[in-house]
Amino acid sequence: MFYYIEGTVSVIENGLAVLDVSGVGYLCYTTMNTLSHLETGRRVRLYTYCHIKEDAFDIYGFFDVNEKRCFEMLLGVSGVGPKAALAILSANTPEGLAMAVLAEDERSLTAAQGVGKRLAQRVILELRDKISKEHIAPPQTGGLPGKTAGDAGGRTSEAAAGLAVLGYTQSEISAALRGLDTSSMTVEEIIRTVLKNSIK
Repeated sequence: MFYYIEGTVSVIENGLAVLDVSGVGYLCYTTMNTLSHLETGRRVRLYTYCHIKEDAFDIYGFFDVNEKRCFEMLLGVSGVGPKAALAILSANTPEGLAMAVLAEDERSLTAAQGVGKRLAQRVILELRDKISKEHIAPPQTGGLPGKTAGDAGGRTSEAAAGLAVLGYTQSEISAALRGLDTSSMTVEEIIRTVLKNSIK
């Protein structure tokens, strides 16, 4: 439907922003992360997802394409609707979500409003399945992702697994990591760098 909406921020409220585009106000539901980048009266571009049903036409807007990508990926998890996906991404950045899934950290997911333990477990289970589908080795046990323990190759493998969780394909991951010096970077830093580099 809409790939993005670009306009002047006219209203900011909890969980939503309104963009004025040539006199038309588009209400976009969004995350706390995106709201932190917005300021009333300033022009902005939000990448959008349209949720259409019989009694509603809702627009969800995101400051960057990676957050939108994560939102769409979360919608693919059984039992996760737009509200739950927004809540999860309000409590976790995309890289934080990847780390929570890799570490099977239910607490990071249940910190999101309305997300209980069962739903958190389902998110972790179904998103970790993306790793096996991409034939990427999961992180080794005995160390927490994001720490500097282990060699650079191990951290790169964990980062690759995290990117698979976020919906990146094996070819996209290989291209993103090619030429990246990961020797002094944590897993989360590698993921964050790739996400930043992929924003166009």
